Amino acid sequence: MNSLGRLSASVLKLVVAIGAVGAERTETFDLDPRWDAHNCRAVAAGREVRQDFGFSGMTAHCAAKGEIGGFIQPAAEPAYYAKIISPRTLDDTLAASGKLVYEGRQGNALIGFFNAAALNEWRTPNTIALRVYGRGQVFYAYVEYATQKWRAGAGEFRTVDPTTRKSSTKQFKSGTKVHSWALRYSPAANGGNGSITGQLDGEELIVNLEPGHKADGAAFNRFGLLNVMKHYDGGGELWLDDLVVNGESQRFDENPHWAGLNNRRSYTTLDVRPWFDFGFSPTHFAGGKGSGELGGLIFRGDGRFAGMMAFYGNRLDALNLDRPLRVSGKVAMRRGVSDSDTLIGFFHSEHSLDSGGSDAFSVPPDFLGVRIGGPSREGFFFAPAYRIHGPQEKTLDGGPFIYPNGATHTWACAYNPGAANGRGQIIVKLDSETARLDLEPGQKTSGAHFNRFGLITTHHDGNGQRVYFDDLTYTTSQQ
Repeated sequence: MNSLGRLSASVLKLVVAIGAVGAERTETFDLDPRWDAHNCRAVAAGREVRQDFGFSGMTAHCAAKGEIGGFIQPAAEPAYYAKIISPRTLDDTLAASGKLVYEGRQGNALIGFFNAAALNEWRTPNTIALRVYGRGQVFYAYVEYATQKWRAGAGEFRTVDPTTRKSSTKQFKSGTKVHSWALRYSPAANGGNGSITGQLDGEELIVNLEPGHKADGAAFNRFGLLNVMKHYDGGGELWLDDLVVNGESQRFDENPHWAGLNNRRSYTTLDVRPWFDFGFSPTHFAGGKGSGELGGLIFRGDGRFAGMMAFYGNRLDALNLDRPLRVSGKVAMRRGVSDSDTLIGFFHSEHSLDSGGSDAFSVPPDFLGVRIGGPSREGFFFAPAYRIHGPQEKTLDGGPFIYPNGATHTWACAYNPGAANGRGQIIVKLDSETARLDLEPGQKTSGAHFNRFGLITTHHDGNGQRVYFDDLTYTTSQQ
């Protein structure tokens, strides 16, 4: 049986379980369906990105002439300058140290171990790194990692005020000051779960890998400088010298001829937060029968500003929580930055945009469907979520994992009003995995109203994802 056949069989089981679902429609997106669009396509000329870093034989920011570094800018597109190392995993010890100078601008860059074949977003899978976050006259520093399954962990260098005993993020001086740093990963530490020790000017920070993360695995084949792959942002200058990488010294008296990608390049990017860019797409990423699909670049919205919320949805008859709802189709997640979410499901064209001028809630009111997101320590869940016509919202803290690797999946979401002792239940399937979310007592009675199906942004701001859907079958009427 092919994947579509397996999906049809799964959907049939859901339909039998919840009873008749009323009228449905199938959209294959062979042509632009011209659904209702609200703020989902930003009109902008783009932003200029400049990457200008690598070997420099004539500068001496760190001391002696000859070093690596330069201007590094956060962007969606990867850029690095790095030493090719023998393949290492989370079962191997990794170590690096040296000197750094961060000149006084706002910027964000990584120093550490990574995999050149897995560069797509931040948190970047297969990384162990020191992140330098420039804030003008000072910079902050973090130790962070991510496994090959996009599960991540991090810690920040902090300081305690001797008078108030309050803890705050430690500030390191930007400009001409030379800082010493070190990074070491020990696979046997933390009870065999692995641990990273970072040092900066004598300050020490230990980040233990979360339970299960070492077992996820990671593969490293580079060490060097890497941009933070979120979205367009301001850059800054970072310089390194006197490096020792896995026991091998590098002083940069001569050009080391390390590997580079996009590290001497200027270009225009359209991946700028919060420029929404989703709706009908002529692409063919989700694995549908033909070209054309639903999706694109979906940032979290921001309920504090009316122009910072968006949707793209088909008009429906008035729907509610008293009768079943269902949707099925195909999905592919191609990019997912930490602190991002995508919502697909049933919503209301007016009620769901009513944030009250606040970003206190994430899921918009009058929504029922799937939320792609999760805490960075877990990566990305494909989880059932809802919010009634009021403040009560709920997303399952778990669910099937979906990875931003472009793989295609079959999926289904069904709402059964009679399940969970009559409270109502949402069932989500991704391939062969299933997740269930029961409505809280009384919330079905409180109710929700839906008149659209499609994509809608959250009310709590953050980063973006690139997700695509195709061959969708969904409820249009409950009569």
